[in-house]
Amino acid sequence: MKNRIYLSLFFAFYSFLLLSCNSVQNQKIETNDFQNKVDSLIKIMTLDEKIGQLNLLASGWDVTGPTMSPNYRQLIKQGNAGAILNAYSVDYVTELQRIAVEETRLGIPLLFGYDVVHGFRTIFPIPLAQSCSWDLEMIQQSDSIAASEATAYGINWTFAPMVDISRDPRWGRVSEGSGEDTWLGSQIGAARVQGFQGKNFDKNSNLLSCVKHFAAYGAPQAGRDYHTVDMSERSLFEYYLPPYKACIDAGAASVMTSFNEINGTPSTYRLHLNL
Repeated sequence: MKNRIYLSLFFAFYSFLLLSCNSVQNQKIETNDFQNKVDSLIKIMTLDEKIGQLNLLASGWDVTGPTMSPNYRQLIKQGNAGAILNAYSVDYVTELQRIAVEETRLGIPLLFGYDVVHGFRTIFPIPLAQSCSWDLEMIQQSDSIAASEATAYGINWTFAPMVDISRDPRWGRVSEGSGEDTWLGSQIGAARVQGFQGKNFDKNSNLLSCVKHFAAYGAPQAGRDYHTVDMSERSLFEYYLPPYKACIDAGAASVMTSFNEINGTPSTYRLHLNL
């Protein structure tokens, strides 16, 4: 069983997706050329720089606007940050991106992530309510609109869609998903990925999706968030895993791990770094 439950991290080196965004903003890159560029970059990266790309820092907000710890800015300059959480507004994001591109050895751009779950400035019904419509075109369009608005504020990565199947009404996060049906959840998950990302990231209004939470996060004992998941292998593979696969097949750019264990095996491990 342990061999069939995959341990994962936030996508390693997810920032490579935007590696050449400054010089080829409006150009299409051939797959082989892009892969060669990534491979050549990895070869010259130090171990610290590779670990740094896995580091997700958090930004804050005050009455005067966005804020960030001076220590975090220093980490960006050192190349020890790959993404920033909760940072948006054009001037703020532009300055942080300038530091990453101009003041680091490799000049790898940052990703800016935010929970764009059911709209950004235009607020749509919660995902569970949208799923009741069975209108995949409408759901995809709503996320396309959200992506357009979010990217205008400097965000390029969203922590959605949530495709966890949930059959326990005591679990409060059921509102963020598409309910209890595996087939419908798979269809909606794929539609959301396409709504956020478009066809091939050739537009400035495309937003990277992050499918969550892998795996079986929606089935904790007694509906308690982060709690243990205990189920048969058949239930796991037949009911809970298909929506994740549907999103990957639709081209999802990243995956977020869950925080539970499945039949005694942790879905993920947390690594604490003293940078």
